[in-house]
Amino acid sequence: MTEPKPAAPRAARHDYQVDVVWTGNTGQGTSSYRSYKRTHEVRAAGKDSINASADPVFRGDADRYNPEELLVASLSQCHMLWFLHLAADCGVVVTGYRDHARGVLLENADGTGQFTEVVLSPEVTVADRASVDVAEALHERAHELCYIARSVTFPVTCSPTTRIAN
Repeated sequence: MTEPKPAAPRAARHDYQVDVVWTGNTGQGTSSYRSYKRTHEVRAAGKDSINASADPVFRGDADRYNPEELLVASLSQCHMLWFLHLAADCGVVVTGYRDHARGVLLENADGTGQFTEVVLSPEVTVADRASVDVAEALHERAHELCYIARSVTFPVTCSPTTRIAN
């Protein structure tokens, strides 16, 4: 009699719920393209809302986050969180992290568009010189693990800088 094989690990499913609520009705609804604001709130249970709008080039408010910025921010956050996790696992003491992420959106003549790239430019500060090479190598693995980078069809590249704490 053969022993039963152990069950293969099951994939874990995580669901995310946000509410996007339009707040830009000026009293005329969408009676014309210029009659309404693009303002809205991004909400999730138990959290502060994010005041958002369209990019100003699409008639949005410059003082609010737009979806394009939030996409770039999501990629940057995901990379950072994986990097910090990996650094902790490898004994690399990170004392500072700041990313100057940028994304490029190509708008087509017919009004459609798509991101063509996002470049992450993290500036990482580590506690000691011995950690610099390890820290720089961790960015590649963080990129491989980032759920969001794995989900987009445009290239996401990373150009990190590593410094040693004073």
